[in-house]
Amino acid sequence: MSTFSAPAKIILFGEHAVVYGYPAIAVPFSSLRATATLKPNARHESGLFITADDPNIKLQLNDQNLSHPLIFMAHALLKAVDCDTPPNVTVALNSHIPIASGLGSGAAIAAVLGRALYAAINHPLSDAELNQIVFEIEKQHHGTPSGIDNTVIVHEQAVYFVRDQPIQPVEVHQPVHLLVADTGEQSPTRLAVGDVRKLYDSNPEKTTIVFQEIGRLVEHARQILKHGPVADLGPLMVENHRLLDELTVSSPSLDHLVSAAINAGALGAKLSGGGRGGNMIALVTPATAAEVEKALLTVGAVRVHHTVVDDTHS
Repeated sequence: MSTFSAPAKIILFGEHAVVYGYPAIAVPFSSLRATATLKPNARHESGLFITADDPNIKLQLNDQNLSHPLIFMAHALLKAVDCDTPPNVTVALNSHIPIASGLGSGAAIAAVLGRALYAAINHPLSDAELNQIVFEIEKQHHGTPSGIDNTVIVHEQAVYFVRDQPIQPVEVHQPVHLLVADTGEQSPTRLAVGDVRKLYDSNPEKTTIVFQEIGRLVEHARQILKHGPVADLGPLMVENHRLLDELTVSSPSLDHLVSAAINAGALGAKLSGGGRGGNMIALVTPATAAEVEKALLTVGAVRVHHTVVDDTHS
């Protein structure tokens, strides 16, 4: 058996504006992962099967199942390398990444499923090639995605990202301690991206000003990550959240968690990802992490994860 793995991702700065050509910074969230394990089929089975534990499913790749997201994904992955005959194998998927939460669960599943299928048909791809294929699949789910999810997840590195430009690794001067809190509400990325598009179409001048301000925050944050001090990221996070609220992609639950984190001692906080639910992130220190986590859980976060971003854990 062979197992393939990919992380979740967190956007630190720049979500939504990145779709329009402005920069963003994102990092892999390596403590939350998706895996795909290749297993031989049962004796009586022939063809490609995909299993998952949550929900407990077992699907076969055939024309009748193409409407299922996992089968559609497998079909698209094989078609991308001109493979017309699916391998006789079972791919067992397992993911600890909450779906529709802004953490890139779809891109992570596509990445590990792709790696497993390409191993099964003996068709190895570079990370750059896989990244492009996963991006094409992401377009089917999110309409006009930025490409940041697939880029961070496939390459598993912190990146400074501008659409249609080469990715650049982000230097991290000192550890960045983050809490990632889940609102428990799904984040409908496609709808949020579409609504920002409507906002842009109806008032391009005002929306462009917001995008430009977000872009300036990203550039400032990049320099702070490189040179320090990390605490200076806090006010930038608060401002980025305010600007995202102007783009209508925050929500009462996200605003509530951001306020609770700040009041409990976080240096900064903001939504992360598509918004309208999903996750928020809070910048903490080792000394304040426990108190901020307690506050987030008290006001309704369904789960809180602690992650550290640095040059060895990004």
